[in-house]
Amino acid sequence: MAYADEVFIAMCRDIIDNGTDTTGEKVRPHWPDGTPAYTVKIFGVVNRYDLRKEFPIMTLRRTAIKSAVDELLWIWQRKSNNIHDLHSHIWDEWADETGSIGKAYGYQMQVKHAYREGMFDMVDRVIFDLKNNPYSRRIMTNLYNFSDLHEMHLYPCAYSMTFNCTKNKETGKLVLNAILNQRSQDVLAANNWNVVQYAVLVHMMAQVCEMEVGEFVHVIADAHIYDRHIPIIEELIRREPFPAPNFLLNPEVKNFYDFKPEDVMLEGYQFGEQIKGIPIAI
Repeated sequence: MAYADEVFIAMCRDIIDNGTDTTGEKVRPHWPDGTPAYTVKIFGVVNRYDLRKEFPIMTLRRTAIKSAVDELLWIWQRKSNNIHDLHSHIWDEWADETGSIGKAYGYQMQVKHAYREGMFDMVDRVIFDLKNNPYSRRIMTNLYNFSDLHEMHLYPCAYSMTFNCTKNKETGKLVLNAILNQRSQDVLAANNWNVVQYAVLVHMMAQVCEMEVGEFVHVIADAHIYDRHIPIIEELIRREPFPAPNFLLNPEVKNFYDFKPEDVMLEGYQFGEQIKGIPIAI
């Protein structure tokens, strides 16, 4: 069994068996038909993935890794807030007539801030610090800009990455670890999607900064399963999982801004039947 499947099954079982049901409470999300979208939720999930051991992609169903990476690069590399720069339609519900999602995600990434060393946006500052001051305890990004929230079409869910370097005592090389903080997560629609994205990001940053990958820690404040997703989850976690595939990243890429979704590959990826038509709360 892939470790990502093991983590996902345990988390879903805990939510369903021990979570708080919000049925009848005041909730913001709703289904496209206007019905309130209630959830079963738990607080404070912390999932750890050792990227040295295996890549954390589920096999219970397919996670479309290239589409996931494309969205990651849309935010972190293209620093865009317009769906016309994205090759999937996952953000269509939140875009206006121009394709903008407001001052969210990629918009925040491209804003430059003043530092002693000069002006940097958040991505370039991360890369600068990893290369020049890897033991800094201040290497992080934060998309939750309170002054711009009123102009965001959706508040950031995965809002902060913190990078931290340790050392491999056997090789002497620096090891890159990271924590993703997420205020809220639709477990069925987004859990492994986000895990895959930010695990890939750690691999990319490690490669361009000449480090080894270490741990990726995923912290979710509100991990929830929507009411209409519970039967789908119950069926999904009863499936027979497969072993984890091998992860490959194009070793020729040395500049973060040169990565493309095609540079990310999986060998031997087996997975269960895809789930189509998952209802998405908005």
